[in-house]
Amino acid sequence: MGLTGKTNEERIWNYLIGKGLSSAGAAGLMGNLFAESALNPKNLQNSYEKKLGYTDDSYTVAVDNGSYDNFVHDSAGYGLAQWTFWSRKENMLTFARAAGKSIGDLEMQLDFLCKELSGSYASLFAALKTASAVRAASDRVLVDFERPADQSEAVKVKRAGYGQTYYDKYVGKTGGAPGNGGNSMSNSPLVNYTKISPHRNSPRNNTIKKITIHHMAGNLSVETCGNVFQTREASANYGIGSDGRVGMYVEEKDRSWASSSPENDNQAVTIEVANDQIGGQWHVSDTALAKLIELCVDICKRNGIAKLNFTGNKNGNLTMHKYFTATACPGPYLESKFPYIAQEVNKRLGAGAGGSESSPSTGETVYTVVAGDTLIGIAKKYGTTYQKLAEYNGISNPSLIKVGQKIKIPGSGGAASGSFNVGDVVHFSGSKHYTSASGTSGSSAKAGPAKITLISKGAKHPYHIVHTDNTSNVYGWVDAADIGAAGSSTGGTTSSKTTTHTVVAGDTLSELAAKYGTTVAKIVAANKSKYSNITANYIVVGWKLTIPA
Repeated sequence: MGLTGKTNEERIWNYLIGKGLSSAGAAGLMGNLFAESALNPKNLQNSYEKKLGYTDDSYTVAVDNGSYDNFVHDSAGYGLAQWTFWSRKENMLTFARAAGKSIGDLEMQLDFLCKELSGSYASLFAALKTASAVRAASDRVLVDFERPADQSEAVKVKRAGYGQTYYDKYVGKTGGAPGNGGNSMSNSPLVNYTKISPHRNSPRNNTIKKITIHHMAGNLSVETCGNVFQTREASANYGIGSDGRVGMYVEEKDRSWASSSPENDNQAVTIEVANDQIGGQWHVSDTALAKLIELCVDICKRNGIAKLNFTGNKNGNLTMHKYFTATACPGPYLESKFPYIAQEVNKRLGAGAGGSESSPSTGETVYTVVAGDTLIGIAKKYGTTYQKLAEYNGISNPSLIKVGQKIKIPGSGGAASGSFNVGDVVHFSGSKHYTSASGTSGSSAKAGPAKITLISKGAKHPYHIVHTDNTSNVYGWVDAADIGAAGSSTGGTTSSKTTTHTVVAGDTLSELAAKYGTTVAKIVAANKSKYSNITANYIVVGWKLTIPA
């Protein structure tokens, strides 16, 4: 068919695209070929050059003219894919001679490569034609085609990185508008599994400027999460399982349906993270958290985001689901980790900036002072007073703090938010409740018993409570001063009454559980006899759910 392009790299790319491979598939394959031969069709395995006494060129000439007749059985890797096994080398030699081409001819080797792929590796060939993530395509080629002795995660990452470079060069270079800070809208090479959701807008109408984090409200694998996004009218760009594997459900060039805010989702890469604890703090595994940070670094690097700025509201470029709609997502644990996530990502990006890091052992947060900081300003940010911070840190002169100084923020944030736990039933004195822990405008709510469903340590309104009977109508974030002891939910003092909720579009059991101060498991159990197919991830609009107290 004749090769087009000025370099072997361009010729190979154009050839593979011409054979029907997707851009991600071609890039994934080329990354592996580069690792094998540096895209040199005459490449003789380095360890055999000295052993056989040949260079790349002299070996090729000797095979072509017949002066070297052990090509098939010498066990030396040769060519683009470093063909080594005798039967594959024999087939390539026969193929080259039938075509009247040199054994080192690039077009001949590409034709032979596709002949192999379409025959013995047909399922791989089909996957490369539909692949939407470089990492997934690269892994398939590595494991199913090249099959080197070392198939470790490090090798997979390295080869996918080569492939991503080709993807960015031949696809990403036209993906972003001029002046967008290098925003190429490529996909992450960290992806292990791909299942594209139909629930997306293609393409997104803005450049990527943000990252928005969600939790799955369940311990879902990346495969299960992908299946959910096939039927539920929602999606995310990526998902991370508790095992640290990464799934892609919407390419970065497209807008996911994740945050109940088209404006945000058109600017953000959205990430769902699995929970290894259901309910309570909605804990996330250390492996998933580490992968989340790694993924955020990758997203920032590829999209020209120099620094993640977590502001505690939707104005920053590291945001959470709850900033855009009435939801508890991403759950208390992940929410508490946002300062740490920003700091770790920025550290790896080389973005020097003040930030905070949570200490899981003490519950305190450590803030690093940057230029322009004052102790008063830091105290205000964390919902405490400068006097308490000065005392806690042994600062004799509150007016004198230095850039780089570490300021420890007490786990209670200076407020009395350590007095109660999630699940406690308290007495709400009757004041205002707010839609967010940092809200400035609240509405009045009646006094009465309520259950604590979330705690945001150090926040302006640290407790999220939900009324347990009709005495009060409180449902939101309240001040610590507005609640008092009234018994604990574990002591049997909660109301035994139930509530009926009619499911509407957009409802999820995790959000209903948070709203009514119960758990997903309890709702499922209470309704299993009425709706036998109810699961933690499946409810139907119109169902009348019994919500246990």
